[in-house]
Amino acid sequence: MRPMLATPTVTIPSGDAWQHEVKWDGMRVLADVSEGALTVWSRTERDVTVAFPELGGLATEYADMLLDGEIVSMQGGTPSFAALAERFHVTDARKARQLAEQAPVTLMTFDLLRLYGVELMDRPWSDRRATLERLELDSPRWQTPPTFDDGVVLHEATKEQGLEGIVSKRVDSRYTPGVRSPFWLKSPHRGTVSVVIGGWRPESTGTVRSRLGAVLVGVPGPGGLRYLGRVGSGLAGKLGTALMRELEPLASDESPFGTEVPAVDALGATWVHPVLVADVQSLGLGGQGRLRQPAYKGLRVDLTPGDVDEQGLGE
Repeated sequence: MRPMLATPTVTIPSGDAWQHEVKWDGMRVLADVSEGALTVWSRTERDVTVAFPELGGLATEYADMLLDGEIVSMQGGTPSFAALAERFHVTDARKARQLAEQAPVTLMTFDLLRLYGVELMDRPWSDRRATLERLELDSPRWQTPPTFDDGVVLHEATKEQGLEGIVSKRVDSRYTPGVRSPFWLKSPHRGTVSVVIGGWRPESTGTVRSRLGAVLVGVPGPGGLRYLGRVGSGLAGKLGTALMRELEPLASDESPFGTEVPAVDALGATWVHPVLVADVQSLGLGGQGRLRQPAYKGLRVDLTPGDVDEQGLGE
């Protein structure tokens, strides 16, 4: 099952029909406790349990429950997506335990979909939330952050604290798996979008093609990717080196873009098969449909190109 998604908005709703939560910068998961064991599912329905051994204790809290939440890696008091990205790829249990000891993650739970075998998705959000809070999930490794009545105040507070933004939810909303719902609205500060990588350029367009300089990105559209621009910021250091290892075996003779890539961006580019999804921060789209001041945040191994859409540009 895939989680319910939020729709982007520029207007924060108000009134008794809405409640508001912090939008965490992490990895969206469903945490399923059943028969004394925990299974953690990514947005693409991939079993990522082995990558997060520090969450295993959830199975001792209650005998049966299905939680929706966000796994975050806290660095200096705020979530760091870059720090979390290293955990996505881990399939070796020993390495996962080492990473968990060095920098453990926390599961921020915000919805309860099943409890003791009773499905709750058709119940209003307010009922599900009240039941979730009664579970009193509160530990260093999992917790249920509060909700707030005033979305505007929360939006400003999260901006001051360096958090990603807020999510506003209709109190009467049912849970609709896999749907980008108008009853959940997200209001990020500097928007994070998910895009597909279609090519890359080295730092220099000369004869020496050493370090990664930029990636060319887009979203799926008719005839190929719709070009959104060149992303160079954020590729220095380990992130860029790791991404280069992923890109090299994907080289292609043909551009995957269905819209024109300007010559200045295509100069010296190596096209790749469009299979990698990355998160990019930006100030939105400019007049030519290009991302404004984009910065690379990391690969989303929990997403496929089919999960990226033009409406939300990811989640």
